[in-house]
Amino acid sequence: HWDVPLSMFTVVGLIGMTGIIINDSIVLVGTVDEYAERRALVPAIVDAAADRLRPVLLTTLTTVLGLAPLLFETSQQAQFLKPTVITLVYGLGFGVGLVLLVVPSLLAIGQDVGQALRALRRALGRRGRRALPVPAVMALALAAVFAATLLPVLATGRLPGILLAVLPPLGAVSAAAAGLILFLAGGGLVALAAWALSRPLRLPGAPDR
Repeated sequence: HWDVPLSMFTVVGLIGMTGIIINDSIVLVGTVDEYAERRALVPAIVDAAADRLRPVLLTTLTTVLGLAPLLFETSQQAQFLKPTVITLVYGLGFGVGLVLLVVPSLLAIGQDVGQALRALRRALGRRGRRALPVPAVMALALAAVFAATLLPVLATGRLPGILLAVLPPLGAVSAAAAGLILFLAGGGLVALAAWALSRPLRLPGAPDR
């Protein structure tokens, strides 16, 4: 937009911008850790992001507004600093979204991934091995449904002839829509079967546990 080529001054501005963004992120993560000692992680993330909103905005606005006059300076001396100024102004403006939106989101995603990994470790343990066959069979069944419905459409652009022979109404719609309908229907049946198989078997007259 400013028609300014990359130079060593751009790298200098990039280093300074990265340091400011990383410093704001470190302070935010430290605040989240402090709040997480007294409450759940997600409320701690929300409260920490709200508390750090004013400092981050003040840091960014003071720097951006202070450097903004140099963006429109036309003197020869200012042309050397213009790559650094452009990098700092636009980089810090973009960094506000990184610090206040992306970093908290990554913290929440990390919690979800950690819970999934802990559940997987429990499933792979001695007590959870009995529950593995149902999700394993469900995954294989979903893969088989995908290979029979959507995969031929993606590979050849049309459904297998056997499916059209068994279900003639599918010929009235496009191959992509028909494949998607069949995949969703097959996936729903697989999920229903997995739910039925995973329910505990209760004998008549047996007490609930």
